[in-house]
Amino acid sequence: MSTPNRVYIARLAGVAVFDPNGDQVGRIRDAVARVRPTQRPPEVVGLVAEMPMRRRIFLSINRITSIDPDAVVLGSGTLNLRRFEKRPNELLVLQELLDRRVQLDTGQAGSVVDVAMERSRGGEWALTRVAVREQTSRLARRGHLHQVEWDRVRGLGGIADNRGTANLLAVLEDMRPADLANALQDLPDARRNEVAAALDDERLADVLGELPEHDQVEILAALDRERAADVLEEMDPDDAADLLNELPPPEQDVLLDLMEPDEATPVRQLLRYASGTAGSVMTSEPVILPPDATVAEALARIREPQLSPAVAAQIFVTRAPLTTPTGRYLGMVHFQALLREPPADLLGGIVVNDIDPLRPTTPLPEITRRMATYDLVAMPVVDRSMRLVGAVTVDDVLDHSLPRDWRDRDAMAAAPAADEETLDGGNG
Repeated sequence: MSTPNRVYIARLAGVAVFDPNGDQVGRIRDAVARVRPTQRPPEVVGLVAEMPMRRRIFLSINRITSIDPDAVVLGSGTLNLRRFEKRPNELLVLQELLDRRVQLDTGQAGSVVDVAMERSRGGEWALTRVAVREQTSRLARRGHLHQVEWDRVRGLGGIADNRGTANLLAVLEDMRPADLANALQDLPDARRNEVAAALDDERLADVLGELPEHDQVEILAALDRERAADVLEEMDPDDAADLLNELPPPEQDVLLDLMEPDEATPVRQLLRYASGTAGSVMTSEPVILPPDATVAEALARIREPQLSPAVAAQIFVTRAPLTTPTGRYLGMVHFQALLREPPADLLGGIVVNDIDPLRPTTPLPEITRRMATYDLVAMPVVDRSMRLVGAVTVDDVLDHSLPRDWRDRDAMAAAPAADEETLDGGNG
């Protein structure tokens, strides 16, 4: 593979990184440029790649053998696995320059939509060209796109003020919620809050569930209360309850009152349970069907795309009503059992009820032991009248069993990790 002499960096975001043997080691998230004291454009010194477990590392530009729209390939040698930390004289191109308000030397105002790095004859990479879209009135069509030399753009240095978010969001839009949450933690607080606020309610709800509690609270506080309530409505009730538990009770009450009653009711119920119990970690919206529902109906229900894999893995069978707290709990059916039965058969004929359900007060260690003992991905939670009030899924257990700060990038940075990995391309 050959490397072009000019590469637009936003197009590299998300591109897979491969070692010399063809094994994927991560994905590109940004480029690192060193600001020079002269008027020369910043020198590109490397790329930032995201590895498994959300660890971001630095890839020296000299260690990269090829760059194309589909892959970045590393040469043989040693890969430094220490977590990337930006130095004072460096800038992260996508994080710091996209959407920046600038001015062309013609006087035309605009915003940065991409930046190109270019390789000189001596092999040095530098930021040489900037794609700038003209600023227009809201009623006008999108402004003209200019691709100009770096030194023809004013405002690329210093602290950005009053930036938009459209171009950075375009780079981030294909990320999984957990990866997007990780990217937000890399941004300065003000920028993080701007980008989060620009997400639609459903996307922001998914991302909030992947952030550490202090970031969740700060982002929610930066929204107006009506928007915050809308986002809470889009979250799973257990995630919304966890987030509200981080707020003072008066603020909890304000946001709950702003939510639609049907959305607020299950969250209020979850907030009543003591921390570390089944009631506090369960979801109040598992898949529930009556015993006279057919296998075909159950399979159609668990195919719904908004269901997480853990929630969709089993059907809970109850008498009416079918919303928590339900009628009497009868048992559950795993999706594998559904695949083995004729579509017209009734759930009541294949329901399993030989495992005692949890109580809302069951402590987390006991839940973990029982789920491990029976190899379950979810367990029912019932009240004293044997009505189903929710279900604890394996992701709930993991989330609450890990250290409280496991999603926090600062805490992860302090965790020990191997500093190096040898890449062998077979060339010695």
